[in-house]
Amino acid sequence: MNKTLRSVYLAVIVLTSLSPVVAKDMRLVEVDLSVITDTLIIEHAGDAVWWMGVIGKGHIMPFTQNVSIETYGKGAYNQVQPLLLSAQGELVWSEKPFRMEYKDNRLIIYGRDRLIHIQGLGSLKGAYKYASANLFPPSGKMPDELLFVSPQYNTWIELMYDQNQKDILSYARSIIKNGFPAGVLMIDDNWQEDYGKWNFHEGRFDDPKAMIKELHQMGFKVMMWVCPFVSPDCDVYRELRGKGYFLKDKDDQPAMVRWWNGVSALLDLSKPEVQQWFKSDLNRLVNDYGVDGFKFDAGDPRFYRNVELNGYTPNDHAKFYGEIGLDYPLNEYRAMWQMGGQPLAQRLNDKDHSWNHLQMLIPQMLVEGIMGYSFSCPDMIGGGQFSSFLNNAKIDQDLIVRSAQCHALMPMMQFSVAPWRILDTDHLNAVKKLVDLRQQFKNKILALARESAKTGEPIMRSMEYEFAHQGFAQVSDQFLLGSDILVAPILNKGMRSRLVKLPKGNWRAFNGEKYKGGKTVDIKANLDELIYLEKIK
Repeated sequence: MNKTLRSVYLAVIVLTSLSPVVAKDMRLVEVDLSVITDTLIIEHAGDAVWWMGVIGKGHIMPFTQNVSIETYGKGAYNQVQPLLLSAQGELVWSEKPFRMEYKDNRLIIYGRDRLIHIQGLGSLKGAYKYASANLFPPSGKMPDELLFVSPQYNTWIELMYDQNQKDILSYARSIIKNGFPAGVLMIDDNWQEDYGKWNFHEGRFDDPKAMIKELHQMGFKVMMWVCPFVSPDCDVYRELRGKGYFLKDKDDQPAMVRWWNGVSALLDLSKPEVQQWFKSDLNRLVNDYGVDGFKFDAGDPRFYRNVELNGYTPNDHAKFYGEIGLDYPLNEYRAMWQMGGQPLAQRLNDKDHSWNHLQMLIPQMLVEGIMGYSFSCPDMIGGGQFSSFLNNAKIDQDLIVRSAQCHALMPMMQFSVAPWRILDTDHLNAVKKLVDLRQQFKNKILALARESAKTGEPIMRSMEYEFAHQGFAQVSDQFLLGSDILVAPILNKGMRSRLVKLPKGNWRAFNGEKYKGGKTVDIKANLDELIYLEKIK
């Protein structure tokens, strides 16, 4: 086999065997690659305009500058899907991780397994719908509905590693006291006795069952933070080591991973008995304490380097962790591999409290949708990096409001830093106004989530997805909720207006103004106003 394969057409698929979304001129390219140096090269790739299933890089898509992206191991940060899609209706897929280079108007894919290249699907939507139907079909299920209809609240930034019963209840009561609706409450890291020892820490929780009962009475559902690691200093480690439940290093000893909070052993979730052990602990929390679900943190493929993987890739082990969440409708993941179409809530990686990172939210969320991760959350309002909110940190109150505006009409909306603690009255009222706006649209958001569970179509969509070949491919600072609500948040400090590119048709703005589409318009908005327009039927 030639080491370099330039779109070698090995098969033409009979139309009757294809999904209905396939165009009549579709062609399939299948290349069996025996070694990593074999390549698939697509010439003039810039003419087609490409996106790739590496969500953490979504802000540099579609590709216009030279870039190299690896989906194996360390490169697979945040959600990842082994998929490339183009605005011209092409896709590239592989069951294994691959490396991609966009270089000098050429797309070069270095595969570890068979690559599939399909052309002739007409548009970005056509390519995605084919991929969704045939490569990661929707399950028909969705995560817990409360994730979509009410804000989520995470205790991390307010409490960090001091998760305790008294302050968790105080945080929840403050949510209600300050006029915010109850929703999902996520109790974050360090509520537990130790990593892998999933008991409420007795020194910080006097009566966790009573705490959760009180949270339920306030209207909250409760999620607990967990990870797939076990501390080597606890008795659980000694028990599981004897059972062979950990991944091994080259010396046949339990492999230790260095992560953001120490050194831990890695559970080998490729083994059914290890999965069962992990779920039995989670089920005990559900049955004995009334816990409603879990925030499944860590599990990134990067943590599975330098260990014996038992024939799997680091990415496969991330997927095994993802499969645990299928048993719990109330779930959240920040890292994922090849689980598009499944009823798992996905959150973007932690963002800084900065305008630059705010501008990453929309493009990354748009890539989530076209990679099958429709049930997605845009990190935490104002940013998820706790260091941004420590005592001497400078808070940009306008940034908090603009961040909340991005969240308001996205699939999910999550708070962590308490807005009533860091905002003055005017900025706090602006944020509360956005929570009220979401309540107005919650039925639409929920209906789109239910539909996505059946069809795989994104809840939040790019302009190019809905209005193909009309000059929207490079528009990544505005988005659509479904097909008829256009949302264009202001993303720059100090701005009180922005340009909005309208598709053809008639549009009515948030302030009642009407616009004829097919042009770019300058729309003004005060700090407490989110720019959105509804297509007039």
